[in-house]
Amino acid sequence: MKLRTKYILFVVILHLVTLVLTYFIFKEDKVLFMVSEVFILISMVIAWNLYRQLIQPLKTLMDGLSAIKDQDFNVKFLPTGKYEVDQLIGVYNQMIDQLRTERTKQEQQHFFLEKLIHTSPTGIIILDYDERIQQVNPRGLQILNLPEKGLIGRQIAGLDHSFFRHIATLRTGDTKTVKLNGAETYRIQRSHFVDRGFSRSFIVLEELTAEILIAEKNAYGKVIRMMAHEVNNTIGPVNSIIHSALLTKGLWKDDDEQLRQAMQVAADRNQNLNLFMRNFADLVKLPEPSRKRIDLHQFLRSITTLMSINAGEKHVELLIHIPDEPFYIFADEQQMEQAMINVLKNAAEAIEGDGRITISTDPLKKQLVISDTGKGIAPETAEMLFTPFFSTKKDGQGIGLTLVREILSNHNFQFSLKTVGVNETEFRISF
Repeated sequence: MKLRTKYILFVVILHLVTLVLTYFIFKEDKVLFMVSEVFILISMVIAWNLYRQLIQPLKTLMDGLSAIKDQDFNVKFLPTGKYEVDQLIGVYNQMIDQLRTERTKQEQQHFFLEKLIHTSPTGIIILDYDERIQQVNPRGLQILNLPEKGLIGRQIAGLDHSFFRHIATLRTGDTKTVKLNGAETYRIQRSHFVDRGFSRSFIVLEELTAEILIAEKNAYGKVIRMMAHEVNNTIGPVNSIIHSALLTKGLWKDDDEQLRQAMQVAADRNQNLNLFMRNFADLVKLPEPSRKRIDLHQFLRSITTLMSINAGEKHVELLIHIPDEPFYIFADEQQMEQAMINVLKNAAEAIEGDGRITISTDPLKKQLVISDTGKGIAPETAEMLFTPFFSTKKDGQGIGLTLVREILSNHNFQFSLKTVGVNETEFRISF
């Protein structure tokens, strides 16, 4: 039963009882009976006024509570001229002003945070209380190369992706640097924030590829320049002495032929060492690309013709599947030729026995794909690809893929090298 109903019921019963009592007490004295009836009527009027004065603040309070429940912080009440009610109205209006100010402040902060997350150059993944993905910003989707619908609501541990396998091993506050496709380097960091009293996690994906490449190039460039300087300073005088000795007939007797041959072998080895160091020096001295508009399809046909004989000697079939229409890109043709020759050479060397290399393009996606039927890339070496001086070949120098990386990076072309299936490895370039 509501309070006002109880009050009205109490007042009615009280006055009815009083009316009955006055009737029995003063029924013989009509004057006193009439006077008592007047007092009862006055009491009823006073009770009604008190009811209005007591119920009105409660009604005002209920209206204010309904507005707060509906999160309508624009409802305010005017003073009534009654002290108690005005006190209540003043407190309510002050509370509404503070709530409206706080909500406006929170909305502004939330909008700013959402805008910051949306436009951040760093990938951000926000998890809910159950470690399910709640939000991924555009940069995060670009890094993961996955659709948003396939991520929202999924648990980290249930996703088959190299990033999430690394994320699953991280604890709050941990940071890990990973290398994908042998070329792209990312830093993954797991942190947390408190939401309504509970801890929630978020993942930060930051690309370090450019910084790592610059640091690597500075490091191996300095080493190569120092090695080339020392080797050239040694080879030049030694070769000069050897050639002078070989050309001076008075130094040799008839039985010194074996020694002459040994010195000739030494001179040839010095020359090979010189060429070896020149390959490294070319990597350091790689100039900025001179970009021109070239037809990629015509370029690939020329490269295929050039490399087909070399591939045939290794029993590798070189196939090319490209449209007849031209596919124009802006690139340094000479440098791109170096890169493609290295890629095709590596693909042919990865094939044991008979196999094939397929070159295809997708002009709509602006992509070039070179796939081979080789043995594939072992998981333990996948992250080491494109690393200077790293090679899985017995006599490899480890500069072929590094040169490819430098050329494509200087052109701002995105690329990846990975095994996508059994006996299927792809080198993909996005222009």
